[in-house]
Amino acid sequence: MLARRVIPCLDVDKGRVVKGTKFLNLTDEGDPAELAERYAHEGADEIVFLDITAAHERRGTMLDVVRRTASRAFVPLTVGGGVRSVEEMRDVLRAGADKVSFNTAAVATPELLTACAARFGSQAVVCAIDARRLPGLPGSDPSWEVVTHGGRNATELDAVEWARRVVALGAGELLVTSMDRDGTRSGFDTELLLAIATRVRVPVIASGGAAGPDDFVAAVRDGKADAVLAASIFHRRMHSIASVKAAMAAAGIPVRITEESVA
Repeated sequence: MLARRVIPCLDVDKGRVVKGTKFLNLTDEGDPAELAERYAHEGADEIVFLDITAAHERRGTMLDVVRRTASRAFVPLTVGGGVRSVEEMRDVLRAGADKVSFNTAAVATPELLTACAARFGSQAVVCAIDARRLPGLPGSDPSWEVVTHGGRNATELDAVEWARRVVALGAGELLVTSMDRDGTRSGFDTELLLAIATRVRVPVIASGGAAGPDDFVAAVRDGKADAVLAASIFHRRMHSIASVKAAMAAAGIPVRITEESVA
């Protein structure tokens, strides 16, 4: 079994890392380059950088902030937000990203995933899926709707079917966020993760709701996630990357252990 990755997430607004609850009530958490450097030293396997207002503000990704972040964190970097063309993906990769994440742009122009995968390879194309659980009848199977623009807009797209479609279009990885759990520290939505992970052939990153190391274990064990992502519990030092990896290893989940991640 491949090592499961632990990934801190930098939600960036106006050049600063922010964090909220269910995408609202944002608070300042620090400088992205400084946090990225810290996480790289602490044993992060990758870092995700999301320009969370680029789509809503109809602008491109802040490349200068990406450059500063990439120059200080020597681990793989995924960047999302504001990329709407092959040329813009090229610019983000040149700024130091290893992968680019698409969300709102993928919903608006699904063929963009295919074009970018043809140019840069599927391994560099991540599709972020922000999903909101829909109310259902008692006893019915759960379902989730895709939302865009930082959770502002509903799409009427079924999240599981959308996941299958974007993989067919060329996405090489999925970043699945439960909007209902985001920032709540109530645990990952393992039902959502399992519904998607068992229907696609690409890695799935779990996002939204981490409260502690046991949640990371559950995301992999119960949700079949290939990687686990969190923000506030790392930003605010509630838990360390080392403690998360120790819990995962104790549960029999393979992780990459470095000197920093056992410090």
